[in-house]
Amino acid sequence: MGETATKPLPAVAYLKIPDDGDPYIEALKCQECSAIYLGERENCAKCGARGKLETIRLENTGKLYAYTIVHRSFPGVEVPYISAVVDLDGGGTIKGNLINVDPDPDKIAFGMPVEVVYKDALGRKDREGNSYIAYFFQPKS
Repeated sequence: MGETATKPLPAVAYLKIPDDGDPYIEALKCQECSAIYLGERENCAKCGARGKLETIRLENTGKLYAYTIVHRSFPGVEVPYISAVVDLDGGGTIKGNLINVDPDPDKIAFGMPVEVVYKDALGRKDREGNSYIAYFFQPKS
């Protein structure tokens, strides 16, 4: 008997991988003030509304808000890489790595259009051998 193939796991809890569709990032949006949050919570930190958060699917496009080029990291993490903060179209701000662009400030522009891509989490596996899917940003083509 061969090994049973398992589908990759999400690298973070708010990354959803449906059985019958494309991966997406899920967030919570306050029905009172429209603030958007990643992760679990019961109440809005912006306006204080209780029990007014609804689940939404974030857009896969946005604009680069901020970035840093990382030259030193933990052993085994390839450097340099670009850590970025992106304001997504339709709301929500998330952090991730910017890929498919040289880590050179002359090649990166604040406000540049980017898209979210979902791919293998740099070959990382857990102790049981499960692989992971992560999200990344790349310049929008």
